Amino acid sequence: MAKKVVEVRTLKKGKYVVIDGEPSKIVGVTTSSPGKHGSAKMRIEAIGIFDGQKRSIVKPVDSKIEVPVINKKVGQVLAIMGDTVQLMDLETYDTFEVPIPEELKDKLTEGAEVEYLEAMGKTKLLRVK
Repeated sequence: MAKKVVEVRTLKKGKYVVIDGEPSKIVGVTTSSPGKHGSAKMRIEAIGIFDGQKRSIVKPVDSKIEVPVINKKVGQVLAIMGDTVQLMDLETYDTFEVPIPEELKDKLTEGAEVEYLEAMGKTKLLRVK
């Protein structure tokens, strides 16, 4: 569960943020100007990395928000078992199972190298190398 805390004003489109406990990629950011008695607010639109759900949040620009620490790694396919694939990390040689995304079902072969994403204890296949 690696996370760090940053100020809301530092967030930009394409970065990552934790909304409702789920790591999400920011797809839109809008800032409202400060009012007579209030501070500027930022509306963040994001899509969940692992579940694909759209989320939004509104916070003052000077408040703090959690950002997930995301690691992109390379692994090798050991076995394909229906809707899951068994991977071996090429740095640590750990083996684990990951669900196969729809867009990669026909591209995976045993022995192929793949890139995967690791964030907050979850993993996701990104692409075949």
